[in-house]
Amino acid sequence: MKVTAFSGGFGYPSTTTQLLELIVTELSKRFPTTATTIELRDVANDLADATLLGFASDNLQEAMAQVEQADILIAGSAVFRGGYAGLFKAFFDLVDPVAMRGKPVILAASGQSPRHQLVLDTHLRPLFSYFGSFTLPTSVYASREEWEVGGRPTAALHERITRIGHEVEGYFERSPSSTVG
Repeated sequence: MKVTAFSGGFGYPSTTTQLLELIVTELSKRFPTTATTIELRDVANDLADATLLGFASDNLQEAMAQVEQADILIAGSAVFRGGYAGLFKAFFDLVDPVAMRGKPVILAASGQSPRHQLVLDTHLRPLFSYFGSFTLPTSVYASREEWEVGGRPTAALHERITRIGHEVEGYFERSPSSTVG
């Protein structure tokens, strides 16, 4: 299974990327997986240039191709002032909507406060609904309280990630067009 994790976090190290890597690890336990992680900060300048000049760099084209060609996308963003990162949206403004139709997408976000977890349903889910993507029922939000010493997830965070793994298994078992598994 070709998994692309798109991390809309800017920190280094990024808790958003850590969260996505935990999800990739969970999927790797269940399926033979080839995973690619794309960090938003690595294409940020390319996004500005593509928006202003009207053409994407090779680096940005490769990142978009990874997202468009994935069997499953894990889309995660850091939360800024109650919403996803503006550059996260700028990236997906350039992605081919046709390539996203029907694509299974796992939604994830990280932020400082548990109060921002609704960003998953108020911002991310509508964005991927526009594309006609299939967003898995369980999404995962991780606030700073859900990380233990050493960057380990709490039991509650780990349980949600495990639930996502079960949902992905169920999706690919039921999907008649799936060649994964």
